Amino acid sequence: MDIRNIVIIAHVDHGKTTLVDGMLKQTHTFRDNEAEMAQTTILDSNVLEREKGITILAKNTAVVYKNTKINIIDTPGHADFSGEVERVINMADGALLIVDSAEGPLPQTQFVLQKALELNLKIIVVINKIDRKDARPIDVLNEIEELFLHLAHHEDHLTFPILYAIGREGKAWKDYQEDMDARATLQPLFEEILSYIPQPKAHADQPFKMLVSTLDFDNYKGTFAIGKISQGTIKPGQSVVQLLENQKLGNFKIEQVFTSVGLKRVEVSQAQTGDIIALSGIPEVAIGQTIADPSITQGFPAIKVEDPTLKVLVSANTSPFAGREGKFGTARQIHERLLKEKKTNIGIKIEQNPDGTGFIVSGRGELHLAVLIENLRREGYELQVGKPEVIVKEIDGIKMEPFEEMTIEIDKAYVGIISEDLGKRRGELIDTHTDERGITRMVYKISSRNLLGFRSDILTKTRGNGIFATQFLGYFLIANKIDKLRNGVLVSFETGKSTGYALTTVQDRGRAFIGPGVPVYEGMIIGLNNRQEDIDINVCKTKKLTNVHSANADIAIQLDPPMVMSLEQGLDFIEDDELLEVTPLNLRLRKKYLTKIDRTRANRASD
Repeated sequence: MDIRNIVIIAHVDHGKTTLVDGMLKQTHTFRDNEAEMAQTTILDSNVLEREKGITILAKNTAVVYKNTKINIIDTPGHADFSGEVERVINMADGALLIVDSAEGPLPQTQFVLQKALELNLKIIVVINKIDRKDARPIDVLNEIEELFLHLAHHEDHLTFPILYAIGREGKAWKDYQEDMDARATLQPLFEEILSYIPQPKAHADQPFKMLVSTLDFDNYKGTFAIGKISQGTIKPGQSVVQLLENQKLGNFKIEQVFTSVGLKRVEVSQAQTGDIIALSGIPEVAIGQTIADPSITQGFPAIKVEDPTLKVLVSANTSPFAGREGKFGTARQIHERLLKEKKTNIGIKIEQNPDGTGFIVSGRGELHLAVLIENLRREGYELQVGKPEVIVKEIDGIKMEPFEEMTIEIDKAYVGIISEDLGKRRGELIDTHTDERGITRMVYKISSRNLLGFRSDILTKTRGNGIFATQFLGYFLIANKIDKLRNGVLVSFETGKSTGYALTTVQDRGRAFIGPGVPVYEGMIIGLNNRQEDIDINVCKTKKLTNVHSANADIAIQLDPPMVMSLEQGLDFIEDDELLEVTPLNLRLRKKYLTKIDRTRANRASD
């Protein structure tokens, strides 16, 4: 059977996972009565992916069209998960670049296209969502051509087929017209893949060799090593060596060999050259290693991934409520789980905290770290997390920090307020223009440190209508530190349960994070102050009983609803002297030092 290996690359929310839905359904990968026929974003099987509406983990599936097996690798579109793109893109021989017909190319579009061109992948451009009211496919095509011109390494990169699509309806066309044929299917896309994407460069007559690009785990079968067979064939019972570049790590026998059919893994008696497969029988395998015939002594070069730019301190929960709400809370349990994560999430780095207890976890951005912490939380872990910090590097004896290029799209009505916010954050405006829709696109150069917390700000200040994306630019001289943008906090100085009576005082001082009847402890942050300083407050006090009748005694207390933060917002909110307590049931903000006297001592020591 012929094989084509394609990776689907795009900016977040440009419709690539939805397009894969159509490819799976139109090749009759599922029976008509299977549940998947009624689903959307079928590949986003992770609970967090479905909640956030984004792809987090790279996945592969396969369809058969005209007796050709097409292996499809779906990748994340968010810059924080670019490590996922970097480790799987080497399995492909071609790429589908999906671009939204209204938004056009955005920073992650540039990042993933650059990676694809570096590997000389054949690119098919799909301008998607052409049914949008604000679609501008011809302008977007011009922008894509400019991007290729900017990124191309040689002339061949400047020639590529273009298709126009409505991914959610499973339709594609070779030419764009105002009145498209409503009976269209994805046939033009399949035909283009077969004619334009080359078959894998495979040498069936040579000894078996495969680079491990991803891992999966099964409670019964153990660890699966997943990758593309570069040469030779493989069958169960075959002897192999495990290599890390030119270092031999061990000898093993393959237990089972699997290939993809739709979303399922199917066991086979032999896998052919060029196919993407999963192998079992090598328990301690890692991404970037080579599995090969014993006659081979030189493995593939290790997969290179961009260095992390952000780090956070993760440690065992030390609050007075520790151990009440989670299954796993010791430092050893947290460490074991982080090491397991490191095996599959190669964009993450983990090291012991040199200054004390806990672990320094480094990643590619706030969302990257927040997704990891949210996964731990859902698995039953209790932990506490410090304020995210950027990773500073010393280059030629000079301290440098990471900078990012940020592209923002907002209604022109919000330009003033967002420009003011980015001015405070020391952002440098590189480009701006407003299109005929009244949407302003602004491009800024800004340090990653000064960008922390902006995600929450733009959503609040544009009422959820602002979108932005970032691309790592490199390391530059450390920028001026910005003033604290947030007010002080209201801190509980009692342990007990909050009362409605006490929360009326909080309401006068600021904004509450909790409602009545919530367990609190000394040092827990229970609200945002209206002023710059922190205030200790008793939220457990009750109204004193009296036998003197008052005309207003029975008037119900009117409380504003509390401000509830997500995990990402909590990470954005906390300052250097604060922590985020994370348990399966609750997120609590707290001071590092819980008692007033300890906080005073710590402040004196730092001064």
